[in-house]
Amino acid sequence: KENMMSKKKVLVTGLAGKIGSIIRNNLSSKYELSGLDLRDVPGYPTVVANLSDYGNMSEAFEGIDTVVHLAADANHQGTWESNLEHNIIGTRNVYEAARTCGAQRVIFASSNHAVGFYPLKDNPYKQVYNGDFENLRQPLQPLTTKVIRPDGYYGVSKAFGESLGSYFHDEYGLSVICIRIGWVMEPDDPTFAPAALSLWMSHRDTAKIIEKSVDAPDSVGYSIVYGMSNNTYGIWDLEPGQRVIGYDPEDNAGTFWEKQMGKNSVMHSGDPQKS
Repeated sequence: KENMMSKKKVLVTGLAGKIGSIIRNNLSSKYELSGLDLRDVPGYPTVVANLSDYGNMSEAFEGIDTVVHLAADANHQGTWESNLEHNIIGTRNVYEAARTCGAQRVIFASSNHAVGFYPLKDNPYKQVYNGDFENLRQPLQPLTTKVIRPDGYYGVSKAFGESLGSYFHDEYGLSVICIRIGWVMEPDDPTFAPAALSLWMSHRDTAKIIEKSVDAPDSVGYSIVYGMSNNTYGIWDLEPGQRVIGYDPEDNAGTFWEKQMGKNSVMHSGDPQKS
């Protein structure tokens, strides 16, 4: 029986959040979880600090094997000021604290918004987001992990986090896996928008990709993978995730959607807000 001594010590920034709760619900028996968040997470050792405050946040990294970096201003239309503080300075602080404290790996929650202008501007990806499935030419060429085309300051901050991870791997030997997360939703049902049918990552697949990233071989130095379910209208290249970390998504959003009250069925770019 696995005891606490042999469990990996996994720090989750944003443990109180949506994906953090999926990790708590599915992986708390496998790993020794702790949190770094703006509020306490009952039942888990939590350092309460802002990511941009290096002096206070860095203590959370002592003795940690793997960091899952989820915490961010998640508004994909967020301002430059907020992205700078939380998603750029904060992400640099996470990498630096992980390196300084001897963590072996950082799993960085990147985003589909790092390539968001492809489906907002270019067919056939735009046809998928608009639900123009009848005129869609199949099979389409999926978007690779090599491309970057951010749709706002948020997407820029995620591309920055990927780039910084590459640097910290090459310069310091830190293992970094960047997951370009699609859309993890509550409730876990993507049938309200065509874009959601493409972007959906089920809660089950979310727990799976985090687990596969934590347990990936030490030989995985730096990699970018897409975090979506195995969706019929997926426009993302899931092969690197399968090959590099063994992520084989189980769920599929299907092909049916209908407009729902109070839910936006159209994706917009992250137009910088006027300050």
